[in-house]
Amino acid sequence: MPLKKTLDTNYFESVINKGVTLVDFSAQWCAPCRAQQPIIEKLSKKFKNRTASVVIDVDEHHKIAMQLGIASIPTLIIFKNGKEVRRFVGLQGEKTLSEAIEKILQ
Repeated sequence: MPLKKTLDTNYFESVINKGVTLVDFSAQWCAPCRAQQPIIEKLSKKFKNRTASVVIDVDEHHKIAMQLGIASIPTLIIFKNGKEVRRFVGLQGEKTLSEAIEKILQ
């Protein structure tokens, strides 16, 4: 599935409740978040038929971020069928995230 930016809480919940979803919590003013973006885009293409990828701007969707306890950005969470299965805080490399997604897909 192509990389999507979340529009609202209902959309977010509908996406994470099906299969495996990589969610990137970030903000436009955050330099590490901007550095993370191309990696997320690559992973979105690599796993396009197997996972969903969503970017959530914490400034626009602070309610979702607060509900999930996002204290630092970037924070990346991998959900499987609506349940959080892995969380990364800070800039993450493509290999680290790819290996985590592969493991969850097994």
